Amino acid sequence: MDYIILDIEFNGRKFASELPMEVIEIGAVRLDASLNAVSEFSSLVKPVYFSKLNNFIKKKTGIPQDEIDVAPGFPSVIADFEAWLGDAGSFLLVTWGGEDVKRIVFDTRMHKLNETYWTGLHYFDLLKGYLRYKKVTNDVSVEAALLDLDIPAEGSAHRALDDARMTSEVFRKIFPDLDFELKQQYKDQFSNSKERRLVKNAVRTMLAQKKPQTWEALVESYLGEKIPLTDPRKAAELRDYFHSELDKKQ
Repeated sequence: MDYIILDIEFNGRKFASELPMEVIEIGAVRLDASLNAVSEFSSLVKPVYFSKLNNFIKKKTGIPQDEIDVAPGFPSVIADFEAWLGDAGSFLLVTWGGEDVKRIVFDTRMHKLNETYWTGLHYFDLLKGYLRYKKVTNDVSVEAALLDLDIPAEGSAHRALDDARMTSEVFRKIFPDLDFELKQQYKDQFSNSKERRLVKNAVRTMLAQKKPQTWEALVESYLGEKIPLTDPRKAAELRDYFHSELDKKQ
């Protein structure tokens, strides 16, 4: 089996907006079963919205505006990328966090393309694997992991292919200690990390103060108007998260 080390860059927005963020660069390194790099994929992507990169993104990534202006659109790039990847059962996708797969799924949906390829494949979150390896809980960047593992950082951070190359070095270094049974598939989430953290902290408070430990009590006393629960999918997801956290604490 091959291992595909994936990294993407996506555009941000200076002010809050209902318009979506979009993938603006895809980079990937293919490692064979012996962890040798055998091929690479790299492409810029011209976004539909926020086609003019703001100063933060330009400074962070170093991507020139004139190159974005002439880049192919997402449908063309993702078709080329899927062709390069090949059969989803022939490789395991490796990412640093879960955002990369999420952004690709979101852009696939935005362009009304078939998302089955991306929602059906398995990926391994190397960030979580690294945190388990180090027995720590705070997220770290790829650059910090390289420094900690005494691996020289080469290339430009926040350029997709260079980041994929650096991530592959971390992957090689800790490969024997990774548990690939913990691979994942994309799953929609209707709540964000801030909302889940609020529920988690509320569970801790409820237990410490010996208050009733029910979902209804949590909503009434801790969530209130802090989290809108009008979407039944979000409510169900947070309720399941509440019970999961309660079980862990008890």
